[in-house]
Amino acid sequence: MSNGVEFPIFGLGTWQAYDSAQLTQALDVALESGYRHIDTAEMYLNENIIGDFLESKFKSGKFKRSDIFITSKLAPFWHQPDYAEWAIDESLKSLKTDYIDLFLIHNPCPYKPIKGLDTGKNREKWLHNELEIDLTPHIETWKVLEKYYKEGKLKSIGISNFSPKQIQELYDQAEIKPMNLQVECHIYFPQHELHDLCKKLNITMTSYATMGSPGRMSKLDTDPEPLQDPVIQKLAQKYHKTPAQFLFRQMMQRKIAVIPKSVTPERIRSNYQVFDFNISEEDMKQVHEIEGNTRLFQSHFVSQHPWYPLRN
Repeated sequence: MSNGVEFPIFGLGTWQAYDSAQLTQALDVALESGYRHIDTAEMYLNENIIGDFLESKFKSGKFKRSDIFITSKLAPFWHQPDYAEWAIDESLKSLKTDYIDLFLIHNPCPYKPIKGLDTGKNREKWLHNELEIDLTPHIETWKVLEKYYKEGKLKSIGISNFSPKQIQELYDQAEIKPMNLQVECHIYFPQHELHDLCKKLNITMTSYATMGSPGRMSKLDTDPEPLQDPVIQKLAQKYHKTPAQFLFRQMMQRKIAVIPKSVTPERIRSNYQVFDFNISEEDMKQVHEIEGNTRLFQSHFVSQHPWYPLRN
């Protein structure tokens, strides 16, 4: 990244991984397979599971803290500076670590804190409350991340789900520039223009839903499926790889990090088998020529916010 911190291009996503035993097994298999990057967020409600697992690994002497790269994110309820400080401290406690390698503002649409909300114990509570829009400027929240960065508690800082306009505005105001952007990115929504902006601003990019996120809650029968795309299936066969492995590799060759989520041991191992082949320029061109400009994620609780990124 722009600050010299090395950012593993392949990580384990943990969204929708709530079961402690299942996630612990997945983390164990991932580390054994070579993963060194774990992506989480307060809103995933599993920071404490990850923290307990990693603490046990560090105590066993099998890994050092410096061996593992942890990404986490600030939930949209905590954009007001005092709450942002509290939330970062809570993430550090849950993850049982003195620092987080990369910390992102999860969403550009802030909401006022919900009285009595405890996301760690009641996953659905925030979904069914009347959310009150908050208009804390992004730069005010960002200044909190800058403070923790200067203190060494956040080794790198960035943003997620921001639009190009929002990225540029924050970049222009920030003392410490964003180092990473995490967004939906796949063959049907390749984000070429956004990626060009990131390269111009020296911001690394992370793709979520690289496979189309087959397990997402908002999935429609009419949504295209990257894993079933005939071009991808043909090219994967050519390279003797699975469609998932091919999709990860083509994203990595664009110099975009990938964080596929799985709790299935066989799939976790298989997903990581992407470092033993390269896709030719001709075949990368075939992927780039796949038609599509389709978002597969439509955020159900932020779409009424005036800062909803799809409008910018």
